[in-house]
Amino acid sequence: MKRTVFNEDHEAFRETIRAFIEAEVVPVHDEWLAAGQAPRDFYYKLGELGIFGIRVPEEYGGAGIESHKFEAVMYEETSRAGVSFGGSGVHVLLGLPYIEMLATDEQKKRFLPKFVTGEEMWALAMTEPGTGSDVAGMKTTAKLSDDGTHYVLNGAKTFITGGVHADRVIVCARTAAPREDDRRFGISLFAVDTKSEGYSVGRKLDKLGLKISDTAELAFVDVKVPVEDLLGEENKGFGYLGLNLASERWGIAFGAYAQAKAAVRFAKEYVQERTVFGKPVAAFQNTKFELAACQAEVDAAEAVADRALEALDAGELSPAEAASAKLFCTEVAHRVIDKCLQLHGGYGFMNEYPIARLYADNRVNRIYGGTSEVMKMIIAKSMGL
Repeated sequence: MKRTVFNEDHEAFRETIRAFIEAEVVPVHDEWLAAGQAPRDFYYKLGELGIFGIRVPEEYGGAGIESHKFEAVMYEETSRAGVSFGGSGVHVLLGLPYIEMLATDEQKKRFLPKFVTGEEMWALAMTEPGTGSDVAGMKTTAKLSDDGTHYVLNGAKTFITGGVHADRVIVCARTAAPREDDRRFGISLFAVDTKSEGYSVGRKLDKLGLKISDTAELAFVDVKVPVEDLLGEENKGFGYLGLNLASERWGIAFGAYAQAKAAVRFAKEYVQERTVFGKPVAAFQNTKFELAACQAEVDAAEAVADRALEALDAGELSPAEAASAKLFCTEVAHRVIDKCLQLHGGYGFMNEYPIARLYADNRVNRIYGGTSEVMKMIIAKSMGL
């Protein structure tokens, strides 16, 4: 079956990205792994390549293309090469939608040109120690000053991807107490300048996978945030957070499918080269059957991921459909990558092989952006259960 989701422009972009990865990422990727993050200047290179500005309007320096398909190509190409662009993914997937949805014209003029070039990298700070997925239970506060010129931000966040290199962080904080009938009320969003006094980056967290993605703890002690940096309206932040969940979950779903596809490629290449008992591992019936089953699962995941991508671009991806795509693609990736690692034998457990890194990186897909259990709750609710 011919795949129809991409056109000639996307394939030309694919060639550009593939060449960029070979020239700029592959030779230094091991150094990034050892350092636990990509260097800050790498994000300027992504900016120069136009990666950050694809969906940004032309008046702010972007390409003005209203589509996520170029991002989808990047998911496939980074997975194919077994590399990572570090924490830059959240810059576009999590940062840009909130600027697009909530920023005033004045804010867009301030934020977007630097967003496009990589001069200002963005992250989203929602999760707090002890609250996890319970966003409404957050303790971070932002109190308006007596003269009404700024908010005073106090609190802490954790698991913040891109948090080490971020120049602006969208911080979720309480500007009012929750109501008895609505504990979600009272949350607001702020575009916080990370150079502000009282803002600090704590530990760079040591994760099982995603080693090049800088994930950090953040702390705010009497941080002054100008009223001009409030995103959207006061106390309506919880609702805003829900508006971007469909695209975030599509991103995780498509990324997981791309990882599964890459795993089959890695395993196929390995079993054709590796010889045991006098013949290639690929010659054994079990190897053929296992890889055939993996390929069938990848084909199904590709169809689900592509369908969700088309719906997202059309503005028609519902929360339940996004949850279904995330649940299916991440569970497929879990099974496929595990089988492909098994086919590598002992070498699959060695970090020098991309399948080992893929195995570790993939695990979080069933946790962040909403756990698989939460996805099932959303789907069940949409079924009227």
